[in-house]
Amino acid sequence: MSEEVVDCNGSTNGVAVVPVESPGQQKRPRGMAGPAKESTGYGSYEMVQEVATYLLERTRIRPHTGIICGSGLGCLADQLTEAEFFDYETIPHFPISTVAGHRGRLVFGLLAGVPVLCMQGRFHYYEGYSLAKCSMPVRVMKLVGCTHLIATNAAGAINESYRVGDIMLIRDHINLMGFAGNCPLLGPNDERFGPRFLGMAKAYDPQLLQVARDMIRDQMPGMQSILQEGVYCCVGGPNFETVAEGRLLALFGVDAIGMSTVHEIITARHCGMTCFAFSLITNMCTMSYEVDEDPCHEEIVGVGRQLESRVGELVQRIVSFIDKQPREPNGRTGHE
Repeated sequence: MSEEVVDCNGSTNGVAVVPVESPGQQKRPRGMAGPAKESTGYGSYEMVQEVATYLLERTRIRPHTGIICGSGLGCLADQLTEAEFFDYETIPHFPISTVAGHRGRLVFGLLAGVPVLCMQGRFHYYEGYSLAKCSMPVRVMKLVGCTHLIATNAAGAINESYRVGDIMLIRDHINLMGFAGNCPLLGPNDERFGPRFLGMAKAYDPQLLQVARDMIRDQMPGMQSILQEGVYCCVGGPNFETVAEGRLLALFGVDAIGMSTVHEIITARHCGMTCFAFSLITNMCTMSYEVDEDPCHEEIVGVGRQLESRVGELVQRIVSFIDKQPREPNGRTGHE
């Protein structure tokens, strides 16, 4: 299938776009993002609406599902057809990804014929961004029309029955950073996004979890042997965990650890999005002082690339299922 690509930094296949010299298109320099304790007011409704309007005026795609691509999983966005690209540096108010393995652009397009919006690279607390800023793109997804969020990540396994290359469906999470009072919803609440107090008992949609289980069992038999399901925990990073920290989290019931996703899911649930997430197990956490192996970011990215076809197929099937659900007048699917 031929792919029509429209890059917001120029024109491709004869499709005209906004000139590069337009003020909103000027690229901002990469580098330090600023102090993590920036204003909790970042990401106001008006700011997010400005970003959403900017994007919708420059793309024909009207996405139903937002997808966040984790380390080494940016290949998901490369599978889109009729793709339209927006580098983060060109989007007003948008953070800039500084981590290797994160391309740093929004991609609107069709995945298996379904309109989606992909984040090809996310933002992390350890880059110097507040959790509110890390999560702001999720609110942008909501205001451009997404009712669902699929979040992927690379994670280290604490559960000793897991193996590198496994895919863990996230059943629940432990918000360790939230225990310390750090949450993307800190500060004044805007009811246009969601309620002040938010229940998280079913943060990861039970129906989508069951759909994923059934699809892998009945339609993707090659993945059955690498499928896991468990509890994810987000830590601040960028350092990996000590042996003692890993053992403590194991006592808490954690199966895998990463440095993302939890604050994105909280933000998505706050604004009424239905969520599904999974981790690609890219390394085993060091749980013994006698083990010399240390996780390496380059190896983590490499594992993601090795399994890109399987991961891509799973996401495609979930997106197709979501698209087939009846939609209510407000745009939500009937199972929400």
